[in-house]
Amino acid sequence: MRVRKAIFPAAGRGTRFLPATKTLPKEMLPLIDKPLIHYGIEEALASGIKSIIIITCRGKSAIEDYFDVSYELEMLLQEREKTDLLQRVREISELVEISYVRQKSPLGVGHAIYIAKELVGEEPFAVLFADDIIQASVPCIKQLIMAAEKLKSPVLAIQQVRKEETSKYGIIQGEKIADRLYRITDMVEKPSPEEAPSDLAVVGRYVLTPELFPLLEKTLPDKSGEIQITDGLRLLTQQVPIYGYQFEGTRFDAGSKCGMLKAIVKLALEHPEVGVEFKEYLKSLRL
Repeated sequence: MRVRKAIFPAAGRGTRFLPATKTLPKEMLPLIDKPLIHYGIEEALASGIKSIIIITCRGKSAIEDYFDVSYELEMLLQEREKTDLLQRVREISELVEISYVRQKSPLGVGHAIYIAKELVGEEPFAVLFADDIIQASVPCIKQLIMAAEKLKSPVLAIQQVRKEETSKYGIIQGEKIADRLYRITDMVEKPSPEEAPSDLAVVGRYVLTPELFPLLEKTLPDKSGEIQITDGLRLLTQQVPIYGYQFEGTRFDAGSKCGMLKAIVKLALEHPEVGVEFKEYLKSLRL
């Protein structure tokens, strides 16, 4: 079960970051000196992924421009002998093979994954959400890939959350079968704390199989008119075993303002260029 391809759903509107995301895609919001999606693609590459599929929509051309060659910028940097910056800019366009699929209507994450089926073909694939920044000694998606290769089944990243936060996530019901590993029997999308079957939430990393595509095609939109991946996965549990893996690492929900700020602080403290100065600044604050 070799995973060579990864889908990045990036057609959402990013309303939690308005007005900044009125003209700038949420995935391009800067986290220190790189946009969010850059971190996710680096994680995918470090996990052996060879091909990236990004689902975009109207107004997201900045993503394509970012990963494209910028001849004018490269020429300017070369003329000014800024060789370090030139190398970093060139590395971006040489990162990986990237394909783009446009989601013409805002029909949800399930639909976004479904429209990538022709590029995925008949092989397992990964799904990563750019606004989940996960720091780990072994990349999170690689942890899932290793589990999926052993189990020969789909594996979802799961994380324990506070009961009052279950309404923000898809929550699993399942049986623990090994350290960090659960056999999923059901999933509920954004349940209230009283209705949640557990405190284990699915977060933005998945290793899936092509059996999901026909099920997503049959999945009905929810009350908001969107096709949820959770509903497709619930149908898939009736056909094949699906597992949840409690990954090792630290996750930042950079899709929320507070989560973004936490990620900025953590990464800034570790940044080779600004870490020492930033740490001294934080010490000087009287909170």
